[in-house]
Amino acid sequence: MSEMSPQAGAAPTAPEQEVVRICRDLLRIDTSNYGPGQDGPGEREAADYVVAQLREVGLEPQVFESEPGRTTVAVRVAGADRDRGALCIHGHLDVVPAHAEDWSVPPFDGVERDGCLWGRGAVDMKDMVAMMLACVRHLARTGTVPPRDLLFVFFADEEAGGVLGSQFMVREHREVFDGVTEAISEVGGYSVTVDDAKGEPRRAYLLQTAEKGIAWLHLEAKGTAGHGSVPTSDNPIVHLAEAIARIDAHKWPREFIVSVRGLLDGLAEITGVGYSDEDAEELLERIGPAAGFVRGALQDTANVTMLDAGYKHNVVPQTASAALDCRFLPGHEEDLMATIRELAGEHVEVVVDHKDISLDAPFEGDLVDRMRSALLAEDPEASILPYCLSGGTDNKALSTIGVTGYGFAPLRLPADLDFAPMFHGIDERVPLESLEFGARVLWRLVEDC
Repeated sequence: MSEMSPQAGAAPTAPEQEVVRICRDLLRIDTSNYGPGQDGPGEREAADYVVAQLREVGLEPQVFESEPGRTTVAVRVAGADRDRGALCIHGHLDVVPAHAEDWSVPPFDGVERDGCLWGRGAVDMKDMVAMMLACVRHLARTGTVPPRDLLFVFFADEEAGGVLGSQFMVREHREVFDGVTEAISEVGGYSVTVDDAKGEPRRAYLLQTAEKGIAWLHLEAKGTAGHGSVPTSDNPIVHLAEAIARIDAHKWPREFIVSVRGLLDGLAEITGVGYSDEDAEELLERIGPAAGFVRGALQDTANVTMLDAGYKHNVVPQTASAALDCRFLPGHEEDLMATIRELAGEHVEVVVDHKDISLDAPFEGDLVDRMRSALLAEDPEASILPYCLSGGTDNKALSTIGVTGYGFAPLRLPADLDFAPMFHGIDERVPLESLEFGARVLWRLVEDC
């Protein structure tokens, strides 16, 4: 990896001055990830763009391919104290697919409208990737030496579980992360606006300290094939439907882990609205659309996402299957798997397609203090609260090599923007002012990490 070198004669450009341009450029590259065995059309193009942006300011990144076109880029900047643990700042270049007919604007045109950049990946997570690029370019232009080593990584394949991205990197290129002890990435550092006890609006930034684990499963029902006109008690579609109904009806017990408890306690203090372990709805309603993320962290979950059965109207098939997206709280993996198998019943096999760990990091320590300080320097009246992400990030892979990860992609958001539902949603967009705010906050952290 390269050492940082300042560019003679180049006028320094502050991160907030070019973050919008970089984000727009990235949005115009279709990096849709269609899943295992299906090449994304633009991951390599996006990686080439990142490499060009780094080389333009004198940095020489490393490039890694797990498969043709599935490309990860990394560059390290030497810090003042080489003996301190390095900080990894990482993002992913791929996005989930978008159906253009559902959108108000073409999802890969990087349209600027109503003070926002619109496009697939605007919030997940080309906004953060743009902040990263803007900050590392400013480091190189100005010759700034950060307090400790910084490793910037731009991963492939996060949206399909990271098998060809972060998991590949920690398995095949562990040396890239030598000395790294902590990491930041998505999904945290964004604001929600709540009314305080006096009815005044107050911003709270949600700093992600935990992640639920992932179990992507499929239910495989078997039965006896036959003619559609003949009665049968061994129809695999019926077996599957009954299993799905049992799983859907199951009431998963609640458990408020430390990060969730910290969030709810903080919100209760701000708003004056109490809650109990049995009922937190009135409090959660105060954070608007972001409540969906929080509700997902109150218990384990299992959602049916795909079905596959039959091939002709008058034929009872021999098999039927359904995809199941399960997420479990820290320490709940074995209980969740046992529960799903019991609910599936004797006629349905539970097959694991992909599984990944849960994470739980402390809401304390030097890095948390510095993230808090960076946010408060730009928004002094705000509150900073922990939370647990109901989804997953590339921090899971890094945790397997001893790296403690947090979600910190800072955005100060308008109170009326339905931000959380835009993750994998329609008309994904990020305000220009939020991007510029995030670039300033991330730069403060880079200078003070």
